[in-house]
Amino acid sequence: MTRKRLRKNLIRILFVLLCFIRVGTVSGENGEKLTVGVPVDRCPVFYLDDQGNVVGIGADLMILAAGNAGYTVTFRPITEKTLKDALDNPVYDIVMPFGSAITSTAGQPTEVSDNLIRTPFTLVTEGNRDLPPLNRLRVGMLRSQGGVAETVRTLYPGMEINMYETMSECVKALRNGNVDALLHNSYVWSYVLQKPSYSDLVVQPSAMFSMDFRAGTTDTPEGNAIIERLNRGIAEVSETQRQAITLDYTSRRLYRYSLSDYIYMYGWVILCAFLVLSLAVMLLIRRQRRNRQAQEEKVRRLIDEDPLTGVLSMEGFRKRVEELLKENPDIPYMISYNNIKNFKYINDSLGRAAGDDLLRFWVARSKDMLGEEEAMGRTAADRFVVLYHMKGDEKIRRDITDVLEPVRDYFIQQGKENRVQLCCGVYVLTPEDYRNIDVDRMLDCARIAERRVRDSHRDGYEFYNPDQWKIGQQTGAICDHLSVALRNGEVQVWYQPQTDYAAGKVIGAEALCRWHHVSLGWISPGVFIPLLEKAGLIYELDSFVWEQVCRDLQKWNRKGLRFSASVNLSRSDIREGRDIAGQFRDLVKTYELSAGQLRIEVTETAFTQDAGLLLQTVVKLREAGFQVEMDDFGSGYSSLHMLKEVPVDRIKLDLNFLSGAGNPEKGRIIICHIIRMIRSLGMKIIAEGVENESQAKFLRDQGCSEMQGFCFYKPMPVQELETIIESPDMEDDD
Repeated sequence: MTRKRLRKNLIRILFVLLCFIRVGTVSGENGEKLTVGVPVDRCPVFYLDDQGNVVGIGADLMILAAGNAGYTVTFRPITEKTLKDALDNPVYDIVMPFGSAITSTAGQPTEVSDNLIRTPFTLVTEGNRDLPPLNRLRVGMLRSQGGVAETVRTLYPGMEINMYETMSECVKALRNGNVDALLHNSYVWSYVLQKPSYSDLVVQPSAMFSMDFRAGTTDTPEGNAIIERLNRGIAEVSETQRQAITLDYTSRRLYRYSLSDYIYMYGWVILCAFLVLSLAVMLLIRRQRRNRQAQEEKVRRLIDEDPLTGVLSMEGFRKRVEELLKENPDIPYMISYNNIKNFKYINDSLGRAAGDDLLRFWVARSKDMLGEEEAMGRTAADRFVVLYHMKGDEKIRRDITDVLEPVRDYFIQQGKENRVQLCCGVYVLTPEDYRNIDVDRMLDCARIAERRVRDSHRDGYEFYNPDQWKIGQQTGAICDHLSVALRNGEVQVWYQPQTDYAAGKVIGAEALCRWHHVSLGWISPGVFIPLLEKAGLIYELDSFVWEQVCRDLQKWNRKGLRFSASVNLSRSDIREGRDIAGQFRDLVKTYELSAGQLRIEVTETAFTQDAGLLLQTVVKLREAGFQVEMDDFGSGYSSLHMLKEVPVDRIKLDLNFLSGAGNPEKGRIIICHIIRMIRSLGMKIIAEGVENESQAKFLRDQGCSEMQGFCFYKPMPVQELETIIESPDMEDDD
């Protein structure tokens, strides 16, 4: 062994030792027990060692992540036929591996952890057999890979998948011509293909796809708590640790020859002389060394290189950028994030092969423009990232002429009428980027600029705006966290009571939303509601509020405290094919309410903006027995024509005429006439935003006695509202 080779092996051993020292440090003897069910027929991902312990890449990664989360892991080989069956067995706390959330055999939904490692899946064929197109391919897989098979059927609908109990059955089916190829992840192939009798099997050079490697359990509060805690441990697992574990197992000689293997390889040697036997052994050792080196190189390429285009993978690009910035602190760089806007249409209309050819052409043109101190990578599908020298407008114009324009015209040059649309975002590195290298943050900045180009329905490029980064950070912290916040109780339903000033009693309440963000603290509704509306997520929030209000009303009904509440309906909630009226009917039926207990508020401005579908929904709500209110009347550009056309039951009058700028006496005159007009139209009226006693008396004298505002009550948690409606005065009024 050369000195260089010895040094490489010592470094690898050190990496592995560091990973397991970390595991021992964080898990300890006193960690909480976590039972993990795994298949043990997937060496080197999961298998049993000589002592019968579950080991492998997946086992070591789970031990490391669980240790970070304070768990001590106990592995149990699953006895069920599939992972879906294992999910229904309560003996396991979690089961792995999964690519994504699935439904168990018993129909239970599941919750899966964050990704531990990406596992590339490749095809194995017999010799250099020509394969038919993927959508007509017959593929053999292990029956325990049922979850993977579902993913494959989604990606390649025309592919025929045949399931077998063992790998030997799979290989037999391949050799008999029952299937065209076998599918498994590359790590397992690195082990399986060490079997001598499989030496005629060939791994196809390109990965079909890569799948996440996750743990899963049924979607229960206990299961969700485990997954949430485990995710924190996964987040602490470094890429170096993942690579060290993967390299350790894929570089070992794990396969052990059976008697049949020796007979297969050396049966003829029994009849030969000792010299021939010795020569055969020497050749075997040499071949083993060569195969091991080839496997190591293949794993390295899968990690650092994109198999389709030959450019760096995301991980390889990240490492190369860090190297270049450290080696060249005086070179001004910029990073671009590039996306083909109509790539799905290209694949659908011209075929996946045409899309792949386009990507390879783009890479070829780009590489001609890049020097040794620049880098290019592929993040996913049609998205490429480039680090290149910042050389002013001339450099950008040259890139447009020599790279972007040929890519745009790629199909036109072939006589097709498909012009490629490119969206590019550019981020110019700052001195801080060289001091604290964060490649992901730089790419996020470039991605924001690219998204602005894409959202503006054009193509081309745009430079990143620093102010947009702050908005993007806030949007991500709010929008990306919404589902978790709803599950964890960060979002609460508060109420602001509504009173009859003349009668001196509470007559209802408006449901409002309050959010105590886990990292941002209390967020104003004026901040998170517009962001959720813009992101198309307001329906998820509103649905949560509607159901929580119905739960509260049901609880009060059962106590004999009949009450009503108003909920908000956003214009963004209404979409073609979404039956809002039916959803509210189902809610009141489920929670045993009357339709009159739930009032639906729609803002005045919503009726003035593309109101056709909204008006249809309002009509259906009223036909179902719900009262519909026009909210914030008077805060915008109120229209008498709108009062004539909009079918609502009650107007919520905003006191902007009294509290806003301008002549207060004129404001009072306008309020007087609005109240009379609304009553003449046969509609009810309630004033909102009442701040003081003088406003309340004025409104009462004009015939508007129903009010809402700080003069009476501020928005409050549900517990405080219950104290009010359970008071003796309320019971007497009822």
